[in-house]
Amino acid sequence: MDISSICNSLHEAQQQLALHTAIQKNHALTCVAEAIAAHCDAIIAANQQDLDAARQRGMSEALLERLMLDKKRIDGIVQSMQIVIAQADPVGEVTGGWDTPKGLSIKQVRVPLGVVAIIYESRPNVTVDAFCLAYKSGNAILLRGSSSALHSNQALLAAITQGLQNAGADGVAGAVSLCEPQADHSDVDAILSATGHIDCVLPRGGAKLIQNVVQNAKIPVIETGAGVCHLFVDESADVDAAARIAENAKIQRPGACNAIECILVHKAVAKAFLPKLAAAFSGRVELRCDNASYQLLQEAGAFDAQSACYVPRATVATEADFGFEFLELICAVKLVDDIHEAITYINSHSTHHSETICTNDRAHARAFQARVDSACVYVNASTRFTDGGEFGFGAELGISTQKLHARGPMGIKALTTTKFLIDGDGQVR
Repeated sequence: MDISSICNSLHEAQQQLALHTAIQKNHALTCVAEAIAAHCDAIIAANQQDLDAARQRGMSEALLERLMLDKKRIDGIVQSMQIVIAQADPVGEVTGGWDTPKGLSIKQVRVPLGVVAIIYESRPNVTVDAFCLAYKSGNAILLRGSSSALHSNQALLAAITQGLQNAGADGVAGAVSLCEPQADHSDVDAILSATGHIDCVLPRGGAKLIQNVVQNAKIPVIETGAGVCHLFVDESADVDAAARIAENAKIQRPGACNAIECILVHKAVAKAFLPKLAAAFSGRVELRCDNASYQLLQEAGAFDAQSACYVPRATVATEADFGFEFLELICAVKLVDDIHEAITYINSHSTHHSETICTNDRAHARAFQARVDSACVYVNASTRFTDGGEFGFGAELGISTQKLHARGPMGIKALTTTKFLIDGDGQVR
């Protein structure tokens, strides 16, 4: 892969895009949304090729669900684009301004990062989300999806390119490029080493991908995290509500990064909550329980340990089950003595993505939100809301678990930085 040539083209396109007004960018994105809708059948057909190949390779149902596109999801992609189009253009926003004692007028304004790259797995919707957010914020973008979604990504890029061309002078078709994955990952190595050509790279996927990018990149990284998310059921919790939240947070999309992977239960409420959890999961989720929770479930008759197929499925957890991102219908369960133990456990086992507490104790709720060191901390709500669309961003680049530049769901502003504009009238120092 000739990374220099690709990035030079992206840089030239970005320089052109940087001069476009919000009206021009919105017109171009509207044309892209229309093209994606018009190419819906072709995109679904390409996606079916990817799904068929993935099934032959034995991909899990949870990961197949992440890969799948249908009419409803494509409609959702278009709707997400429309939300981004309706948002204010961040470029040129004045974030601060003042005059110095020596008469200099200083303004701090938002500007694009420049040329960005995103390396991501499965989820072909990321192709459109990342492009849309990059384009609206004045950036050119290099897309490196996974081989499992290659046909889907190619079909989506064809629609994006057609839409930009349909926009005429308002469209900058060169502002997006798709990198075809190489079996030896040499393309990823080239991206991560593109010092002076790519301004930042975002990894979006599993822990292995993210770790590889963070450890080997020679260019700036905006780290999006794997999701080892926790639910803590406090002693004052409404156990029925907690069971509903657990069901939603684990089962709705188990392959998503904001699905819970571990449930911590205050020992005082464990006897009341665990049977309700078992009933809510109703055999759909395998529970990996610590000794105390396993014994309580057995005593409650929630499962038959002697049966080959017990409901719910439950086993005694190993240490490796705690702090692990299953990305499927498996969930660890652990009893704790109090909220302080729960917070300490979460901070040492999570990936600092999303955590939630079920409680009716306001002081405990505020202590949990203040002390848990994660990007998104909920009270009495599912972690599945950690999403750019749910936060009102329309689309997202990913969920940042780092603390510098961006944290949590990343929308348009995550692809901007600032610069200072200083006006004087002849001052010297």
